[in-house]
Amino acid sequence: MPTALLVIDFQQGLVSVDPLPGNAVMVTANINTLTQRAREAGAPVVFIQHEDSELVRGEEAWEIAQTLQVAPQDYKVGKRTPDSFLNTELGQILEQHGVKHVVVCGYASEFCVDTTVRRAAANGYSVTLATDAHTTHDKPHATAATIREHHNQTLSNIRSFGPRIAAVRTEAIAFGA
Repeated sequence: MPTALLVIDFQQGLVSVDPLPGNAVMVTANINTLTQRAREAGAPVVFIQHEDSELVRGEEAWEIAQTLQVAPQDYKVGKRTPDSFLNTELGQILEQHGVKHVVVCGYASEFCVDTTVRRAAANGYSVTLATDAHTTHDKPHATAATIREHHNQTLSNIRSFGPRIAAVRTEAIAFGA
């Protein structure tokens, strides 16, 4: 089944700040592992970048985190909402490649990662959420680790969209046939 990797909002102004998001070093390494595997299998890699008044296109905060490995053939998609599909070219890119399955990782677990996973499933894609390759910042009500685990459990238990949402560790994710 043709698969694409979606790397959501792993941008300088979101993940290269003090304090760092939860498990930032591990998550970064896992995202780099996934992008490498995807490219080796010929799967499209799509970096999605949020744009707003603080993340202005072309400014340093908007740029993809310097800790990530980006290749010239990778796609870059700008968005203005937590939904990576809404008013973006993401759907067209996936259709162009015949993608039926997406692997999702990035920032922030409870906002853009969650919304994009749900929207992908609603659009008919089967989804793999890389359980150890998404993160957020600690919040007053919960730590980043708790938020990540909550979303791993919650999203992987949604059955109403039809397509399956699986929560899988990076080491078990493969691309290609």
